[in-house]
Amino acid sequence: MKCRTLTCAPTNIAVVEVAARVVSTVADLVEYETYGMGDIILFGNWERMKVDGDQNDLLHVFLDHRADILEKSFDPSTGWKHILALLISLLEDSEAQYHLYLQDNMGKEGLLTCEQFVWKRFDFSGKQLKFCIVNLYTHLPTTLISLQVMRIMTRALDLMTSLETLLLSLSAADEGLKQILGENEDEERKLHNRIKLINEKRECLNTLRLLSLKFQVPEFADKNAIEKFCLSNACLIFCTVSSSARLHSIRMAPLRCLVIDEAAQLKECESTIPLQLFGLHHAILIGDERQLPAIVNSEISGKAGFGRSLFERLVKLGCKSHLLNIQYRMHPSISLFPNTEFYGSQVLDAPNVKETGYRRRFLQGDMFESYSFINLAHGKEEFVEQRSFKNTVEAAAAADIVGRLFKDINGTGQKVSIGIISPYQAQVHAIQEKIGKFISDSDSAFSVSVGTVDGFQGGEEDLIIISTVRSNENGSVGFVSNPQRANVALTRARFCLWILGNEATLVRSGSIWKKIVNDAKHRQCFYNAEEDESLDQAITESLIEHGRLDVLLRTHSPLFRNARWMVFFSDDFRRSVARVKNVRICKEVLSLLAKLSNGWRQRQSRKKRSLMVPSGISSPLIEQYNVSGQLNMVWTVDILQENSFWIHVLKVWDILPSSDIPKLAMSLDTLFWNYTEEQMNLCLYKCMEGNLVVPMRWTVDSSSDRQGSCGDADAVQLPKSLASLCLEDEPGTTGKAARKQWRLKRN
Repeated sequence: MKCRTLTCAPTNIAVVEVAARVVSTVADLVEYETYGMGDIILFGNWERMKVDGDQNDLLHVFLDHRADILEKSFDPSTGWKHILALLISLLEDSEAQYHLYLQDNMGKEGLLTCEQFVWKRFDFSGKQLKFCIVNLYTHLPTTLISLQVMRIMTRALDLMTSLETLLLSLSAADEGLKQILGENEDEERKLHNRIKLINEKRECLNTLRLLSLKFQVPEFADKNAIEKFCLSNACLIFCTVSSSARLHSIRMAPLRCLVIDEAAQLKECESTIPLQLFGLHHAILIGDERQLPAIVNSEISGKAGFGRSLFERLVKLGCKSHLLNIQYRMHPSISLFPNTEFYGSQVLDAPNVKETGYRRRFLQGDMFESYSFINLAHGKEEFVEQRSFKNTVEAAAAADIVGRLFKDINGTGQKVSIGIISPYQAQVHAIQEKIGKFISDSDSAFSVSVGTVDGFQGGEEDLIIISTVRSNENGSVGFVSNPQRANVALTRARFCLWILGNEATLVRSGSIWKKIVNDAKHRQCFYNAEEDESLDQAITESLIEHGRLDVLLRTHSPLFRNARWMVFFSDDFRRSVARVKNVRICKEVLSLLAKLSNGWRQRQSRKKRSLMVPSGISSPLIEQYNVSGQLNMVWTVDILQENSFWIHVLKVWDILPSSDIPKLAMSLDTLFWNYTEEQMNLCLYKCMEGNLVVPMRWTVDSSSDRQGSCGDADAVQLPKSLASLCLEDEPGTTGKAARKQWRLKRN
C-alpha cells in the first residue's frame, strides 16, 4: 500500500542527498528500467540543487525537467498521439502513402524510391515514438500508466527495434519491399527473413493499435498545469521546507506522512510550513542536536530562543527518541574521533565501511591516508570585509592538493567527488579563485565543491579537505570553537578527511580543536606540510606572492630547513627585499639563497671580482652575486662561537645596485676592523665536499693549529641549538655597529 509522503530538509544539499539515495534504491528495485520514477518528484531551485547532466539520475525526478519532457510528449501536433497515428498508418498501407507522396511531388527532381520513402518515414517516426514511450513510462505516475500498459510499451519498443534491424539487413529492391510491406506473398519469395519481417510488421502494427486503445495521454493547457498534475499524483515528494509552501496552493489528494531530515537545524516556526498541510497523519523528525542548529543573525532573537527547533523542544520535553547507531558513510579512521567525542562511542561502523575496499588512497604518502591533520605553521589569518577571515597559505595548500588529485585521477575512469569546507565565507571565495578551473558539475568524474560548514550539513563527498583558517599567537578561533560546527565538518567524508590548520593556534585555543590536534598526534596522523615537497613549494610561492618574505628570511624558515649552512640576514637586506615588488626577482633571490645555504658557489675570476669589490679590510670576504641583471646580493662567510667551537655561518648584507657596493664595503670594513687575523683566516677557510663548500667547525683552543687541511676540522650539519643564539653576543663582532646591524629572529 502506497503512502503519499513529503520529505523536507532545511537546505538544498540535504534534500538532494536524501532524494539521490531514494532514487538510487528505487532504480535497483524496479523491473523495467525507469518505470515508477513518475511517482517520485524533487522540486526547487535548479541551480542551487545542481541537478544537471544527462547521467544524473535525479534529472528523471526533477519537476522542471519532467514538465518540459511531458509537454513535448503531450503536444497534439508532434507528440504521442500524432506519432502513434503516423506509424500505424505507415505500417497499414505504405504503398498508398508512397503514391500520395509521388502525387504531391510530381514534376520535382530527386524523388525518393519506395524503399527510401518507407525507410525515412519509419526511421523518423520510430525515433519519435521511442522518445515518447521512454519518457512517458519514466515521468508519468503509475496511477496513470499501469504495469500492463508499460509491458505493451516495452514490447512495442522491442518490435520496432527488431523491425528496424530486419529492414536494414534485407536490402530488398524497390518492388520486393513493396510486396513485403503490402503482404504480397506470391511466387516463391517467402524466404525466412522476409517471412519474419512480415510477421513482425504485423505484430508491431497490432501492438501499436492496442496501445492507442489502452493508453490516452491527458491534455493540458500549459507547463504549469503539467507541474500541478505531477505534484497531485506523486507518491514521494522531496523539497526544502520553505519550498513546501507551494503545495498549499495545489488541490490534490492529502499527503499522509511528513519526514523532516536535519530537523535539529530547522527553526520551530519554519517547521510549521509543511506541518500545516492538509491530511497529514504522521510526522517523523530526523536530526542530530549535536550538529549545527538553525542560523539566527540577531543576538537578541537568539537569546529569546528563536533558533530553537521543534526537534530540540521535543527532546527536552522527554519525548521518546530512537538513536540510529550505525553509520554507513565514514571510513572507521574518520569516524573514530567524532564517535568518541560527540556520541560516547555509541555509534557503530557498518560492515560496508569496514571492508578492505572501502579504504581508498587518492595521493601517495602517509600524509594522505584516510585521516590526517596537516600543520601549516606559516599561515596568516586576514580579516576582510563582511566580518570574515581568510588564510592565503591554506588556500594555496588546498589548491595544490586539488591540482595533484586532478592530475592523478583525471582520465583514469575513476569517479571522485571532493568537498572543501571552511568556516568562513571569505576563505571559501579565496579557495574558489584558486581552483576555479577544477570546480565542475556534480555529474563530472572529477567534481569539486567548496562551501561553508553550514552549507555542507546534510551532504557528503568521497574526500573532504577542511581549512580551519585561524592562525594567530593568542589562540583566538572565534566561532570555529563551536563543537557542533566541528562535528559537522568532521563527518562529511566517506574515504578521506584531510584537515589543514595551524597547530599552535588551535592548541592554544583550548577548544575542541585542541583535542582534534592531540588526537591526531596520538594516532600518528599529524604531519607538517613542509614534509611534502609539493605542499612546501606551494606554501613558499604563496608567501612570495603575498609579500611575506619575512617568513622565508628566518634562520629556520621552510627555505633553510635542510640547509647545510645557517644563514643570517641584516636589517638592510630585509628592507631592500621588502621593496622589491617583482615576484620573479623575489623567487630568483630565494633560489640563490637556497643554493648558497646548501654549499653551491658561483665561480668568478679574480680580475672580475676585484673590479666589483673595492679594496679594503673586508674585500677578501665579500661575495657579490648578480640577481636579474640589475641587482647584486652581497654576502660573507663569518664565524660564531657555540660553546667551545667556532662555526662557519653565512651573513647576507644587502641586495643593491652595483653603484652602491663601495659604500656597503666601507661599512663592512668598519665592522671587520675588530676581527683578529686568526678570525679573518677562519672566515676565509674553505672545506670542499665535491663541488660544494661545506661549513667548518674548530675547537676554540685548536683553531690556530689548522695546518691548512680539512682533515683537522669537521664539516657539519649545524646544530639546532644555534636557533637560540643572539648575534648581539657574537664573538668577534663587538662594537655598537655590529650590535645594531644584526639580530636573529625566532620563528
